[in-house]
Amino acid sequence: MKLSVIIPVYNEEGTISNIIRKVKSVKVEKEIIVVDDFSTDGTKEILENSGNLKIIFHDRNRGKGAAIKTGLKCVSGEVVIIQDADMEYDPQDYHKLLEPIIKKKAQAVYGSRFMGKGEFFVFPHYIGNKFLTFCTNLLFNSHLTDMETCYKMVRTDVLKSLKLESNRFEIEPEITAKLLKKGYKIYEVPVYYKGRQVWEGKKIGWKDGFIAFFKLMKYRLL
Repeated sequence: MKLSVIIPVYNEEGTISNIIRKVKSVKVEKEIIVVDDFSTDGTKEILENSGNLKIIFHDRNRGKGAAIKTGLKCVSGEVVIIQDADMEYDPQDYHKLLEPIIKKKAQAVYGSRFMGKGEFFVFPHYIGNKFLTFCTNLLFNSHLTDMETCYKMVRTDVLKSLKLESNRFEIEPEITAKLLKKGYKIYEVPVYYKGRQVWEGKKIGWKDGFIAFFKLMKYRLL
């Protein structure tokens, strides 16, 4: 089963080489698709010198969701995973995420930071994630522990059927809401996580949390 790894990246010159190296080292059949969302810090130049990748450059900054949608148009694997470029997640966990799909236990698998080990969030991000996951479970009668996780592994045909719309961080609740509303069970496995601070380049903020909440409400009611 071939895995397509979509890496949306924006101004990550300090980590992009390392995350690509780590993804390449995972012993699964895979392709790597990097979508640079108009980086201005040298990331683009690093990518231009990287081999064995599909690299797409946006002509303007559009957001994480837009980068994921661009990458999704190019996948050739049966399964897709989203990989942030900031080194918060360990690609070696791909094996754990793939297993339920290979065994046909699920068509969507999330890597839960709350079930796994690692260095967790700063307090506001912790509270925000817990609140949004609670809202998701309440609205969609689910039992998730980590709705906002980056590690969402989904069969390609299922992910494409969702007809994703969001261009920014609200892509996370959109994927989850649409999967649950269509009746897909989301299987969770524990993953390692080392949270990044704002001063280290963490981009998501409290405004994105409010937008995520309203997106959950929107997709529950539509």
